[in-house]
Amino acid sequence: MCGISGEARFDGSVPDGDAVLRMSEAMRSRGPDGEGRWNDGWITLGHRRLTIIDLSDAGAQPMVRDDLGLALVFNGCIYNYPRLREELREAGHTFRSTSDTEVILVAYAEWGEDFVDHLVGMFAVVLVDRARRRLVLARDRLGIKPLYLAESPGRLRFASTLPALLAAGDVDTGIDPVALHHYLSWHSIVPAPRTILRGVRKLPPATVRVVEADGRSRERVYWRPDYQRDAAHAGMDARDWQAAVGDALRTAVRRRLVADVPVGVLLSGGLDSSMIVALLAEAGQHHLQTFSIGFDSRGGESGDEFHYSDLVARTFGTDHHRIQLGDDDLEPAVRRTIEAMTEPMGSHDVVAFHLLSEQVARHVKVAQSGQGADEVFAGYAYHQPLTGVPRDDAAEAFAAAFFDRTHAELDQVVDPAYACDHDASRELLAGHLAAPGADTALDAVLRLDTHLMLPDDPVKRVDSMSMAWGLEVRTPFLDQDLVTLAAACPPEHKVAQGGKGILKEVAREALPAEVVDRPKGYFPVPALRNVDGPVRHLVAEALAAPAARERGLFRPGYVAELLAEPDRAQAAAGSNKLWQLGLLELWLQSHGIR
Repeated sequence: MCGISGEARFDGSVPDGDAVLRMSEAMRSRGPDGEGRWNDGWITLGHRRLTIIDLSDAGAQPMVRDDLGLALVFNGCIYNYPRLREELREAGHTFRSTSDTEVILVAYAEWGEDFVDHLVGMFAVVLVDRARRRLVLARDRLGIKPLYLAESPGRLRFASTLPALLAAGDVDTGIDPVALHHYLSWHSIVPAPRTILRGVRKLPPATVRVVEADGRSRERVYWRPDYQRDAAHAGMDARDWQAAVGDALRTAVRRRLVADVPVGVLLSGGLDSSMIVALLAEAGQHHLQTFSIGFDSRGGESGDEFHYSDLVARTFGTDHHRIQLGDDDLEPAVRRTIEAMTEPMGSHDVVAFHLLSEQVARHVKVAQSGQGADEVFAGYAYHQPLTGVPRDDAAEAFAAAFFDRTHAELDQVVDPAYACDHDASRELLAGHLAAPGADTALDAVLRLDTHLMLPDDPVKRVDSMSMAWGLEVRTPFLDQDLVTLAAACPPEHKVAQGGKGILKEVAREALPAEVVDRPKGYFPVPALRNVDGPVRHLVAEALAAPAARERGLFRPGYVAELLAEPDRAQAAAGSNKLWQLGLLELWLQSHGIR
């Protein structure tokens, strides 16, 4: 788990080593345990290291094997690296470390660009094939590890975070109107390959990009599970599916124990994180460290879920850490959180993750978390009505349930200088949902949730906030084999019992019924959900700042209306429109973007 960066030149120039150094320094928190650089004439690689596997210098990066003509930087963890090492040894390869990094490098030597098909884990890889003068970039199947790109004539820069590319300089920081359309339509989500800035893109999940030394490039998607019923599963009833999902989840949790340091759990008290604790206990993990966070209550809304997390901790005898924070902690935390965001993220619980990660990192370097279960197993309220919607009506049903604003409404929000001249969000949505490979409307929406929305919402949120404190977070519900199995599972098993029905049945074998049948929870931060007190002042200040006025993103009348009538700031599906606008301005200003 690290921060990677680099620059490739295609015009005969020498890469800017100082720019690569600035990128690495900007990611110090992602890799506080070491740093390195390597230059090969037309390309320079940079790396910040967080030691998790092979704590010795033999696992340091950039890793170079002159005998293979290869070099790479890598961010993430390959969970099946011990088995792959043995397989590659049997094929005649040798190793100089016990790291998963070297396994990736040797896997490329053996299988070429198909090396990604053999990797089980989360990863962003940049590999230099020195003999072919070729750069190979790859991202894991669910986009758990990020890879940002800034291209200009004759040059490609890459980094684990967008702010690292800004630190390198010479980036087009103009606002991308299509990305802004997505941000204001989809709960602040900007799907890959776009970012809110015109000059920065991100490699999409499950993608390999090959760049030649003259700048020519090609991409391919190497994994795309079908959301259809598979003949191989014919005859399976509900109990069979329950057993299969349970076995796959147990494998996913065990896989994510691979480390040379202790592994904890972010325990919210919800079904998903509680299941992880139960399965780790089942696998023989003793004195497991678990962590929960809570805030002040507000207006009858509870600010914590300690009742449930305490119950789970007692049931399994964990070494539990309950973290209680007050509203006074929020305003400075909001500012620090926004500075840590690799992109603007409007979900109110991003601040909770930032504060939680700060505390967890004092005790462990690695933790498991329950992100992804709702997208994979139909846990959201809007999934329920989709069971009765015809396949061709999926886009209309999803838009009605999920969109913050229609294209017409955006005309009242965005200044004409930044307006998108077409309904970009609806068009992207319709294209994804209409694509072949999904049997029902719910199948198509779960595919959209898992492969388009999720990487740029909860997954990005957890990576950014945890790595701001040098904490590696692993997500068993995004295991590639579990996701593939869930995609093939008949949707009625997933949507049952108000959502995640099949997971609830698996959980009944291990968890107290009170946890399984509890109302759906979230990271409650009432002061942020209501945008009141010091947080409201912070948002108003950002929207009125000289930089915001000069930029002119939003129509002044619309902003004034939101500030004058805070109750109207509550958007569809629980998103807060005032916070969404203020957060974007706060993020732009915190990174000096004018």
